[in-house]
Amino acid sequence: MVVRNTGLDVKAPKTGCSDPLCPFHGHLSVRGRVFEGVVAGSRSPKTVSVERAYLHYYTKYSRYERRRSKTLAHNPPCISAAEGDKVTIAECRPLSKEVTFVVVEKTGGVA
Repeated sequence: MVVRNTGLDVKAPKTGCSDPLCPFHGHLSVRGRVFEGVVAGSRSPKTVSVERAYLHYYTKYSRYERRRSKTLAHNPPCISAAEGDKVTIAECRPLSKEVTFVVVEKTGGVA
């Protein structure tokens, strides 16, 4: 099992896969932004919805507001993140109309 170096500080998965869109075992390169979030849904095959929370600052009121957003990401079979898992996603080339991220690490189990 040959594991490619993604250039990120993440652990490579222990299991292998034959997915060409896997950043570790395929030919997909990652670049750009890296986020952490929680898997909110996995209705599509090999695709998960990742929800991340962040703070937005209002200068007029000098206060922060909590916000959240959902991002679709490709889920390789070697990682296979399920709903409730904490994951790290990284930006890659557009894989479909709305999927431009890929799951690179599962950091926590089902909450």
